[in-house]
Amino acid sequence: MAFIDSIKKRAKQNKKTIVLPETADMRTLEAAHKILQEGIADIILVGDKQTIIKKADGLDLTGAKFVDPYDCDKLNDYVSILVELRKKKGMTPEEAKELLLTNVLYFGCIMVKAGDADGMVAGAVNSSANVLRAALQILKTAPDTKLVSAFFLVVVPNCEMGEHGTFIFSDAGLNQFPDARELAAIAESSAKSFELLVEAEPIVAMLSHSTKGSAHHPEIDKVIEACRIVNEECPNLKCDGELQSDAAIVPEVAASKAPGSDVAGKANVLIFPDLDAGNIGYKLVQRLAKADAYGPITQGIAKPVNDLSRGCSADDIVGVVAITAVQAQALDQK
Repeated sequence: MAFIDSIKKRAKQNKKTIVLPETADMRTLEAAHKILQEGIADIILVGDKQTIIKKADGLDLTGAKFVDPYDCDKLNDYVSILVELRKKKGMTPEEAKELLLTNVLYFGCIMVKAGDADGMVAGAVNSSANVLRAALQILKTAPDTKLVSAFFLVVVPNCEMGEHGTFIFSDAGLNQFPDARELAAIAESSAKSFELLVEAEPIVAMLSHSTKGSAHHPEIDKVIEACRIVNEECPNLKCDGELQSDAAIVPEVAASKAPGSDVAGKANVLIFPDLDAGNIGYKLVQRLAKADAYGPITQGIAKPVNDLSRGCSADDIVGVVAITAVQAQALDQK
């Protein structure tokens, strides 16, 4: 079974309610139609119902819940929640109400905070920074979180590397220049996310332009130190580095460059040394290898809010909604 089909199947087993706030975007409405048709999740669409239905132009949104911030019977409750959350920043009820009425990202997140939805997916028309700012200000970080980070689930067709072509690329959406300790936290969180979503053993490669001392640079030292921290904190997790990307995923190259490594040639969780490398890497694989890339998927926020690339398709949104639902299911088990 294909990775995303497996995720959809799991999402259907315990349906969650996901907010889609970007209802002025046609891809979002197409995705909502598909999600409802497949029974992946219950959907809340933020905005005026008649305007959304007219925009949908014949798409079947039967079963969706429509919530218009300007005609919401819980608006005052949401205002109170937001004022309480931001009181140290001096937010007034008037400012909170204005923000919720004019910014659908904050409105969607406040619905999740209030327990009226299990998660939110946005980013088709909003920047990652704006999506994550709303999530972090309202939902905050999970109790055991060292660092909030973001990854892409990359599924390469007809590929035997990784977990039958499935990889996590991390951090590819949030942390610009992580230091060694932050890089280690990204690796540990990404391994847990891989185990949750792919249901296979994570094998983590700390990537670099060097393999096992083939080059020397402070940035390489950072990767080596991050790997040491992971191995110390998570001794049962397979993690090795520094590894070049070919040594990490190609068995023949691994045998030459990193003999004896239990990670080299087998890695399915790829930890990039900085955001530039991660973001460039996933986009190249997505476009050149025609891979499916779902994300940025966040890890470390108290409740699941996931971002989208502004170049996403409706099917990408469907996939991220299914992943968000599975993340929400996992919270039920904690």
